[in-house]
Amino acid sequence: MPVSRLRGIPGIGVDVLGDRADALADPELLRLENLDTDLRPPHAALVATHQAVDRDEANSYLPFQGSEALRGAAAAHVGRIAGRSYDPATECVSVAGGLNGVLNTLLATVEPGDEVVLTDPIYAGLVNRVRLAGGVPRFVPGRATAEGWQVDPEELAAAVGPRTAVVLLMSPAMPTGLLLDERHWAALAEPCDRHGAWLVYDAAMERVRFDGRPPQHPAAHAGLADRTITVGSASKELRMIGWRVGWVVGPAEILADVRLVGLTNVVCQVGLAQRAVAEALSAPGADEDVAAATDEWRRRAETVLAELADYPLVRPGGGWSLLLDAESLGRTPAELSERLLTRGRVAATPMTGWGPGGDRYLRLVFANEPVPRLTGLADRFAAAL
Repeated sequence: MPVSRLRGIPGIGVDVLGDRADALADPELLRLENLDTDLRPPHAALVATHQAVDRDEANSYLPFQGSEALRGAAAAHVGRIAGRSYDPATECVSVAGGLNGVLNTLLATVEPGDEVVLTDPIYAGLVNRVRLAGGVPRFVPGRATAEGWQVDPEELAAAVGPRTAVVLLMSPAMPTGLLLDERHWAALAEPCDRHGAWLVYDAAMERVRFDGRPPQHPAAHAGLADRTITVGSASKELRMIGWRVGWVVGPAEILADVRLVGLTNVVCQVGLAQRAVAEALSAPGADEDVAAATDEWRRRAETVLAELADYPLVRPGGGWSLLLDAESLGRTPAELSERLLTRGRVAATPMTGWGPGGDRYLRLVFANEPVPRLTGLADRFAAAL
C-alpha cells in the first residue's frame, strides 16, 4: 500500500458482504449485515424533501456551514438533551453525515501519535477514522454479561493519560448496544480536565434505548460541559440514511477548527436535504416519532433473542444490532457468516477489525427486517450449522 496513513486500516467487512447479498438478488435472503432500516422517515421530512427540489436556495453550496434553519434545529436538539444552550452561529456546524463529522472533529483535535480512547468492541469505521487522522486507538474492554455489555467507569477513566487527545464514545454503541451513563461521565470528568482531552460523543442513536430511560448526555455533567463535542446524524433515529446530513455541536473555539476542516474536506452537506432534517428534528411529536420507531426495533431485537435463545447472544441495551459469539460455537465469525449465507440464506457480518474484542463475534442487524421475517431465524441457523 503506497501511503502510510492507510496502513493498519482494513475494510469494515459490511461492504463485501452487502455486495454479495445484492448480487444474489434473493428475496428470501435475510439482510442482517448492514445498518439499514425499512422504517419510513418522518412525514415532515418527506414533504420538505419534495418541496426542496423546487427551491433555488436548496441547490447551492452555501452556506458552507449549513443553513440557519438546520443549525438552529440541531443546536436546539442537542441543547435540549444536554440541558444547556448552544449558539447555532458559533457552536454548531452541519456535516455530510455523522461519520464525516467524526472525521472532521478528529482532524481538528488529534495530532499524529495522540491516543484516542474507545470502548471495545466498536464500529470499525470509528477506529479507522482515528487511524486516518494519525491517532492511536486505545481500547477499553467491554464485558458481555447476562444483562448486556458493560464497561467499568474506572477502567475507562484510567485509560485517559498524558497522550490522550480524545475520548471517542457512542451510546448505544455500535455494534454492541452498550449503554453509557452518568457513572461513566463522572469518572471521566477529572482525567479529561487534567490531561486536556476532548470527549467526542457520537450521538447517532442516543434515543434508541431499550431501557425506557432518556439519553444520558455527557455535556449534562458540569465537569464535561466545556469538553464535550457532540456529533449527531439524521441517519439512525430519523431513518434518513440517504439524506447524508449530520451536525457537530460544541464550544465555539473548537467548532471554528471543525468548521475549517470541513471547508477543506467535504466542504458542505447535501443542500436538498437540510430543511427536511431541520423539520424532522423540530416537528411537533418528534420525540414520539423516535419512540415509536424504537419500540419497533425493540420488538425485532426481542424476536432475534427469542429465536436464538440457545445461542450465545449478548443482549443489546439499544441500537440496531447485537452480537453472537461465533467462537463459542467452534466457528470463526467468517466461517459462520459463510455458512449462514450459503446454507441459511442469512447475511451477517463478521466483526473482524471492530476492536480487538470484536474478532470472535458475528453481528446481527435487526433494524431492517420485520418480525414476521425474523421469525424462523432459528431454523435458518440450524440449516447453516
